[in-house]
Amino acid sequence: MSGGQRGAHSPEAIAAVIKAYDVRGLVGEQIDETLISDLGAAFAQLMRAEGATSLVIGYDMRDSSLPLSDAFARGAVEQGLDVTSIGLASTDELYFASGILDRPGAMFTASHNPAKYNGVKLCRAGAKPVGKETGLDQISKALIAGVPDGGGVAPGECSAKDVLVEYAQYLRDLVGLSAIRPLTVVVDAGNGMAGHTAPAVLEPIEGLTIIPLFFELDGNFPNHEANPLDPKNIVDLQAKVRETGADLGLAFDGDADRCFVVDERGEAISPSAITALVAERSLEKSPGSVVIHNAIVSRAVPELVLERGGVPERTKVGHSFIKQRMAETGAVFGGEHSAHYYFSDFWGADSGMLAALHVLAALGGSAGTASELMGGYERYAASGEINSTVSDAKAAIARVLERFAGRAKSVDELDGVTVDLGDGAWFNLRASNTEPLLRLNAEAQGRAEVDTVTQEVLSVIRGE
Repeated sequence: MSGGQRGAHSPEAIAAVIKAYDVRGLVGEQIDETLISDLGAAFAQLMRAEGATSLVIGYDMRDSSLPLSDAFARGAVEQGLDVTSIGLASTDELYFASGILDRPGAMFTASHNPAKYNGVKLCRAGAKPVGKETGLDQISKALIAGVPDGGGVAPGECSAKDVLVEYAQYLRDLVGLSAIRPLTVVVDAGNGMAGHTAPAVLEPIEGLTIIPLFFELDGNFPNHEANPLDPKNIVDLQAKVRETGADLGLAFDGDADRCFVVDERGEAISPSAITALVAERSLEKSPGSVVIHNAIVSRAVPELVLERGGVPERTKVGHSFIKQRMAETGAVFGGEHSAHYYFSDFWGADSGMLAALHVLAALGGSAGTASELMGGYERYAASGEINSTVSDAKAAIARVLERFAGRAKSVDELDGVTVDLGDGAWFNLRASNTEPLLRLNAEAQGRAEVDTVTQEVLSVIRGE
């Protein structure tokens, strides 16, 4: 650092790592301690201008996470902010700390990405999101210009605080679990942060027997990628549920903010069905409330919300959009097809562990199996998300719209394009923000129909 400010970064370098919702990139190539220290200074400067005097930070089990969090802290304290580290944490544990301590936060994680990646998720006090339009653009500009030094302010101080026990108790207090029947549950942490949080949250629950899978924290992910959205990464969980005769299986992603569920047969339960179940439970506590859902969840979700006297609201994919609408509408709950679940009683933030507790409470309070419990929420057949590599997403979408022009009942562009074919059949096409991919999700009354729609759309996209 010289001349009263930190070194500037090229616009290309910053654009490569600052995404719509967070900072993410290849460690040693796109992200290093110098950049992250500057990021800490830029974020602290922004938060200080908004009246903050301190920050809270946490980090996941990746080899680079602790050094990067330390670099961030150095940049922040130079700007006069105190920094409290909660140490190893899941992302929702960091949100808890931001909420309960009422401080801005930074979580060092690359979530489900492979070991060579890392990144930072930022939030304001009370776990309020920091996205491109709510701070990341300002931070980008500061990094490109060179972040000014602290302007003579006294440097902040660093401290440590363990909030794991408090976090675990807080979650359990939100969900009634005292009267559940005995359950055996397989939990696949994928060598991610659920290996740290699941024992603290779940083991004190009376009547709950946990069978752990891959609880050892290892940012190299030696067993499988910590991305349960990909079916190949829940194969071990499915096999263990069948082998042990467990009542349920839970799988968490790397930073444990998403939870995926399999039933007693080892069959995957769709995140849309989990959204519907938690929405129903939330509306029992808060009748008439708004429930947020993204444009890609099953139509069963808004149908059930209406049936239960709630108000469904459809929004774009992405946590910054959903958290913003949660705050604006006073929504009680929000859910996404990617297994992000947002709770008004958790500062509007997402928590995979809190969603898991709701599923356990619902199953533990019923007499039947998980498949019987969830049957009422699985009203349609769905394709799941199917990715196609394309060089020109807009052109591919245009070809698909032309093919279906005579059959579409409606087309909307809330998020990508959603084509309604009538009688419960629809599909959505969205271009990835970060990769040359076009994402297809389709739904229909039955499996044969959804397969037919899926195959036709893919044939147009892929030129088959």
